[in-house]
Amino acid sequence: MTDTALNLTQEWDKTFAKSDLVEHKKVTFKNRYGLTLAADLYTPKGVTGELAAIAVSGPYGAVKEQASGLYAQTMAKKGFVTLAFDPSYTGESSGEPRHVSSPDINTEDFSAAVDFLGLQDKVDRNRIGVIGICGWGGMALNAAAVDTRIKAVATATMYDMSRVMSKGYNDSTTDEDRINALQFLNEQRWKDAEAGEPAVGPVSLELQGGEPQFVVEYAGYYKSTDRGFHPRAINSNASWTLTNPLSFMNMPLLSYIDKISPRPALLMHGDKAHSRYFSEAAFEKLQEPKELVIVEDANHVDLYDNFDKIPLDKLTDFFTTNLK
Repeated sequence: MTDTALNLTQEWDKTFAKSDLVEHKKVTFKNRYGLTLAADLYTPKGVTGELAAIAVSGPYGAVKEQASGLYAQTMAKKGFVTLAFDPSYTGESSGEPRHVSSPDINTEDFSAAVDFLGLQDKVDRNRIGVIGICGWGGMALNAAAVDTRIKAVATATMYDMSRVMSKGYNDSTTDEDRINALQFLNEQRWKDAEAGEPAVGPVSLELQGGEPQFVVEYAGYYKSTDRGFHPRAINSNASWTLTNPLSFMNMPLLSYIDKISPRPALLMHGDKAHSRYFSEAAFEKLQEPKELVIVEDANHVDLYDNFDKIPLDKLTDFFTTNLK
């Protein structure tokens, strides 16, 4: 399933170096809603037979040239066929308007990635897992809850986007706050309807001073040309639409994750991450087999690209064991 209408960049434009141990190619596939997703397929060199495969996406507001691609290439070096994809409406994937997200459509994006992997000659379709990073950690868990073809799911520095958008950080949003937010968002809908297109916010992570430490850490990744900046990433160079929170505020993502069992789940989070409570709450709801790895002296973005902190051996062992 391909769509040559997408204008895919063919040169290597990742935020990480290309490995000589892995074959790479740009691919496209469609999801159940007819949107065409752009992705990078990584295949280990010199390995024969049908292999286990892993689909990867995230963080929220990122592109496949950043953390998800780094994870995908790294796991390909460990012997897996991997696919890092741009979610619908972002990056090189299709979808208009741009820079919107959906708890339903973006969950479906993971299942569409499973579709694609399961059709590859080198992939054993009965041995497919997923990795979700940051906000796509919640999408990955949600996908595993509904898609029994996903045999194992891992998350890194997971966010529950519906919880944070509807309740605020640490569930600090009051009922009055929620009403005020909905009134603002729906007034914005009138403005968007009159304009014929959705308005977007100011460019993300342009620090003015006085921001919370975790926002400074986000900027330290997304804005640094030595680390994670990419021109197609919303968090590096653009902004979500102003009305983007609406669907998340009414649709809890993790309602059924207890049904993932008996398929295994691995959650990884930094001990100093502001978002740690998302993984801890999800872990409590998950049923066995499950594992929560709290990484010492790591913040939220450390698990994007810092392999001195990312528990790679644990991640590799998890998928090696559970995608037999």
